[in-house]
Amino acid sequence: QSAGSTLKWASRLKIAVEAAQDLTKFCVKIGLEYLHVACEPPMVHRDVKSTNILLDDRFDAKLADFGLSRSFSVGAETQVATVVAGTSGYLDPAYYQRNRLNEKSDVYSFGIIPMEIITNRSVIERTREKTHIAEWLKVLISSGDIEKIVDPNLGRDYDSNIAWKILELAISCVSHSSSDRPNMSKVVNVLKECLVSENLRTRGEIQDDDSKNFLQLTVDFGTQVTLLHARLGHESHQLSCYVVFL
Repeated sequence: QSAGSTLKWASRLKIAVEAAQDLTKFCVKIGLEYLHVACEPPMVHRDVKSTNILLDDRFDAKLADFGLSRSFSVGAETQVATVVAGTSGYLDPAYYQRNRLNEKSDVYSFGIIPMEIITNRSVIERTREKTHIAEWLKVLISSGDIEKIVDPNLGRDYDSNIAWKILELAISCVSHSSSDRPNMSKVVNVLKECLVSENLRTRGEIQDDDSKNFLQLTVDFGTQVTLLHARLGHESHQLSCYVVFL
């Protein structure tokens, strides 16, 4: 977000989808889902965070910085013992407490990103309490007041149902137990559904505005014709003018 401008709701959802999904333009696979599902062997990124999501001039998003990535085996051994690496605020508690890494550690880290996108808040507050964004959200979610959660810079230019759905997804990603977290394929599906819904909502509003503008134009045009007929002494045509033009 730059001075005097706010990233639109649909653009925020698009960024989340592109960072999560496994396929981008020209079949270049860079998303988190690809690392977990399609890589041979599967990979764990280990440092998923908002500053590792790069945007080009069209706001197309790409996951970056694979320097800490590690491969892991699927099946008998689903966790890798490793020295803890990553960024404070995004680290899976189970990972830094037990030094055991799996793909759900990435899911935890990714879950923080939608929270940032929706709220425009820091992951850890710069206050004495240093409240984590997930804990802050859990308190507000219980109140049911979405306006206290969503970035105020958006005004009312968002769908509250979509916002709640993404928040529910994000909270599930940071579940204490890794087994309760969704996999990245599930995350991608939910985010894509939300983006489709938002695009449909936006198009509907544009069509409504176009209809209102068209109606205003016909009313104005009809009024001008009626006045012209009145001046010419053809007041008997007033009703027919409105019927024709409306």
